[in-house]
Amino acid sequence: QVQVVESGGGLVQAGGSLKVSCAVSGGVPRFYRMGWYRQVPEKRRELVARITTDGSTDYADSVKGRFTIFRDNAKNTVHLQMSSLKSEDTAVYYCNADVPGTVVNYWGNGTLVAVSS
Repeated sequence: QVQVVESGGGLVQAGGSLKVSCAVSGGVPRFYRMGWYRQVPEKRRELVARITTDGSTDYADSVKGRFTIFRDNAKNTVHLQMSSLKSEDTAVYYCNADVPGTVVNYWGNGTLVAVSS
């Protein structure tokens, strides 16, 4: 059974840095795309950043220049290094791994990132 497990969330002051990580296990194929989304109450889940197996990245405009996504294909892990954090970055961050155009699409349970101003 596929498991997607996030780690590294927590409380940080505005302007600080934090890294969240995600590991996917369970005999899954190598995912074409792995990424991070976030959600706050009463709002839709939104893309933060994602990365393909060849290293192509896609970032939300709000995090460009502050967040960096990277992955280890051999370990099926993906990480999000967040810097210059703002209060508006406060959200539950969800890891996603998928193969576009197929039913292969897995989510973690989320990890809370709280930024205090």
